[in-house]
Amino acid sequence: MKRIVFLLALTALVFSSCGTRKEVLFNGENLDGWFSMTRDPEPDQVLTEPTFSVRDGALHISGQPYGYIRTEKKYGDYTLHVEWRWTGTRADSGLFNRLQDGDKVWPSGIQMQMRERDFGFFFSGIPLEGVEGETSWRKPPVAGLDPELPDGQWNETIIVCRGGHISATVNGVLVNEAVAEATEGYIGFQSEGGAIEFRNIYLTF
Repeated sequence: MKRIVFLLALTALVFSSCGTRKEVLFNGENLDGWFSMTRDPEPDQVLTEPTFSVRDGALHISGQPYGYIRTEKKYGDYTLHVEWRWTGTRADSGLFNRLQDGDKVWPSGIQMQMRERDFGFFFSGIPLEGVEGETSWRKPPVAGLDPELPDGQWNETIIVCRGGHISATVNGVLVNEAVAEATEGYIGFQSEGGAIEFRNIYLTF
């Protein structure tokens, strides 16, 4: 028995010394652990599918009506790993980090913009260091880069949040980084006009 306890303790020590812990946010089967928020459809708007659903192991977002889906838990320091692709005509969406309490269609958080003409912008409801703003702050992407793959192909995004610092890398290219006042919040994905899918959503610490 003592030998078993010793081996278990040794195993735990080895894993903790690696400095990496993984938490899967999306299980590929259902939306457990997620909260969604959308505005009411327009009077003449006909919705043919749910705004948020699971398809072939991916989180499918129809783009209508506008809103977002977020984690039920808040997180502090982490590295977010996620893959995404457009499944229709490229439109608009965004990756939210540091989302604050008070759910509304346009939430208070830091969004990595995914719309083509301003891809990689940080749109923030939280003050960003060195960026002018009153109710919103917009930080242009690094060197105006847009490293997206052609529509229909899977892209990889890695977002690192450490204290107030946040950085976003797409397909291995740094697209933006900033320092914000918030040091924790929810993580979310936006519905804004076009069909998009996300998969392999997990955190490392």
